[in-house]
Amino acid sequence: MKTEPEFKKGVSIGTKLVLIISTLVFIALGTITGLVQYFMSNSTSATAEKNNFTITKQAASATERELSSIRANTSLMLEMLAISSSSSEILARQTSSYFFERNSSIGAVVIPGEQSLINTRFFQANEIETALVQQYIDAHGSDIEKATAGETFILNASPEFQIQMLAFMFPWRESGKDQSVVILFSSDSLSEPFSSSVTNETYLVNHNGDLLIHSDMDLMLVGTNVSKADIVKIMEESNQELAQTAYTDINNVEWYGAYKKLSFGNIAVISIVQRDVALKEVTHLFWQNIYLTLAAIFISILLIGLYSKTISSPMKKLTSVAEEIAQGNFNTELFETLKTKRRDEIGVLVQSTKDEREILNTVSRLTNKGVAKAIVRKEIDFEPHLKDITIFFSDIRGFTAISDGFNKRFGEKSAAEIISFLNDYMSRMVNCITISGGNVDKFEGDAIMACWGVLRDEDLDSAEHKLHVQQDAINAVRGVLAMRYALMVYNKQAAAFTKEHANEPLAKYKPQIRIGSGLNSGRATVGFMGSYDKMEFTSIGDAVNLASRTESSNKPCGTDMLITEDTYNLLKYDYIKSPENNYTIKPENLDNEIIVEVIPVTFEVKGKGKQHFYGVVNMPRFDIEGFFKQSEPDFKVDEDCICAIGPKGPKTLAEVRSLLGIPTPDFSGVNLDAEESKVKAN
Repeated sequence: MKTEPEFKKGVSIGTKLVLIISTLVFIALGTITGLVQYFMSNSTSATAEKNNFTITKQAASATERELSSIRANTSLMLEMLAISSSSSEILARQTSSYFFERNSSIGAVVIPGEQSLINTRFFQANEIETALVQQYIDAHGSDIEKATAGETFILNASPEFQIQMLAFMFPWRESGKDQSVVILFSSDSLSEPFSSSVTNETYLVNHNGDLLIHSDMDLMLVGTNVSKADIVKIMEESNQELAQTAYTDINNVEWYGAYKKLSFGNIAVISIVQRDVALKEVTHLFWQNIYLTLAAIFISILLIGLYSKTISSPMKKLTSVAEEIAQGNFNTELFETLKTKRRDEIGVLVQSTKDEREILNTVSRLTNKGVAKAIVRKEIDFEPHLKDITIFFSDIRGFTAISDGFNKRFGEKSAAEIISFLNDYMSRMVNCITISGGNVDKFEGDAIMACWGVLRDEDLDSAEHKLHVQQDAINAVRGVLAMRYALMVYNKQAAAFTKEHANEPLAKYKPQIRIGSGLNSGRATVGFMGSYDKMEFTSIGDAVNLASRTESSNKPCGTDMLITEDTYNLLKYDYIKSPENNYTIKPENLDNEIIVEVIPVTFEVKGKGKQHFYGVVNMPRFDIEGFFKQSEPDFKVDEDCICAIGPKGPKTLAEVRSLLGIPTPDFSGVNLDAEESKVKAN
C-alpha cells in the first residue's frame, strides 16, 4: 500500500519577517496615523460645534425678525381697520386688500367670533378651500382661549391645510374687550434658514414639541412631534435661552446640538449634526493617510521580496475561511482559493483547515446541521433547558409491506435499494423542515422526528417568546403541508421511474407511498443527552410523547396531518377561522391562514382530560414556488401537483382524503385511546 510522504516543515518564515513588518506597521500606522487622526478630530469637532451654533443663531434671528414683522404688520392692519371701518367700509376693504398684496404669504387673519379676513388669492394659488379656515378655528377653540387669556404661540396647521402652513396666535384687545388674533400664513417665507444641508439638520419647534418648519415637508404635513427627541428634552430641562451641547442618543450615535429659544411664542430653533458626519472629511483624510502609509509599507515589502507575498495573501484567505466556519458556513467557496502544496506553517494551517471542514461536515450530517452550526457559533450550551417548542413526527404508511416488496424483488441487494429509496424520500421531507425553520431531531427507520424552536434561548414568560412560539407552530404547519406537495411530486416521479425500468431484469422501482404526520406544541426538555462517549441533541417529555401519539392517530382518523388541541389553541385566535375569532381573520394574518377540521372523536390526555385532534386541510395562500425557491433558486412548480396545497388545494378533509386516496373512517368505531397502546413512547 502506497503511503503519503511525510510532511517536512521548512524554516519558519515568521522568524524572518516579524521584526521588519511589525516595526513598519507600528511606526507608520500606529504613530503617524494615530497622531494625525487625534489632532484633526479635535480641531474639526470644535469647528463643527461652532458652525452648528452659528447656524442656530442665524436661523433664530431670521425667524424672529420674520415673525415679528408678520405680527407687527398684522397688528397695524387691524388697528387701521378699526379706524377706517368706522368711517368707510370701502376704505376698510382697501386696507385689507393692500395688506394681503404686501403680505402674500398670509392666508387669513381671524379675530375669532368677530372678524375673518381671507386672502382669496392665497387660497386659489394653493388650490385649497377657504372654508378650511373656519374649520380650523372651530377645531382649536381651546388654543384660542389660551391666546385670549394672554399666551402667544405658534401651531403647525400643515396637516389641516395640506400645505406648509403655520397658525400664529396672540392676544388682542380692542374696544376694551379681550380677544385673540389667529394669523394663518405659509411657512415658505421662513424656510430658507431651515433648508436642507449636507451635514446640519435645522428645524423650528413649538411649546408642544410640534415640528413647525423642517426641510422635509412631509414631516410637517403629517404633524410630526419631536418632544421625545434628546435635544428637545435637553432644551426643556435647561434655563438657558441659547446653548449648545454634545450628547449620545439611545442608538449610541454621537451628536452636536444647539438651540435658541425665541423671545416670544414659546418656540425654539434647533440645529443638530451627527458627529461622524461632521468628521467625514477627517475620516477621509485619515484613510488617505492610511493609503499613503500602506504605500510606504508596500515599498518596504518589495525589499523583502516575492517571498513575503506568499504570507499576506494566504493568511487573509485563511482568516476569511475561519470567519465563515465560525458562522457555521462549513462549505464556503473560499476553500477553493486555498492551496495545500506549501510545506511551511501556512501549508499546515491550510491542510488543517480543510480537514476541519470535512470533520464538521461529517458531524453535521451525523447529528443535525442546525445544531452543529449553533454549537460552532456558541449559541447553545451542553446544559438541558425547558423550552416551548412544536414537535413533529411522521412515518410511512405500510412500510413493512414496502420493505417486503424490496426483499422479494432484490434479495441480498434489497438493503441498498431500500436505503436509496428512503434517502430520496427523506431528503425531500428534510428540505421542507429546513426551509420552514425546523431542526431534524432523529430518524428511526422510516420515521422522522423534528422540532421548531429548539435553538431559541429566551425568557419563557416574555411576550416576545409567546409570539415566537406561535410563529414556530405556523412554520411547522407550513413545513408539513409543503411535505404533502413534495410527496405528490415524489409519487409522480416514482411512477415515471418505475415505468422507465419496467422491462429490465430485476427492474428497479420506487414505491408509491403515503405518510402520516403529527404536530404538538408544548414545553419539553431540550439538550444534549446520552453518555460521555455518545450524546445527541434531542427533546423529551410529555409534549414529545403526545406528538408521537398524534402521528400514529392519522390512520384511524383518515388524515395525513393532525395537530393537537395545544397547537390548535396557539393558532385559533389569529390564523384559524374559529368561534374564538368569530370566524374572521385579520387582514395582516390572511397569508398564514390555516384550514383545519376537528376530528369528531375525543381521547384522554394525562393531566388534561378529554381532547380532540384537528385534521389540517390547507393554507389557502401557500406560495409553493416562493417556499421552495428558498433552497432551490431554479425551482419550478409541478402543475400536476399544485392541487396539494395553496389556492388550488383542498378546502375540506373530504377533499384531502379524495386527493390522497385515504378512506373515510367510520368514527363510530374509532377508539383513539386504544390506539395509544400501539405507540412506542419517546
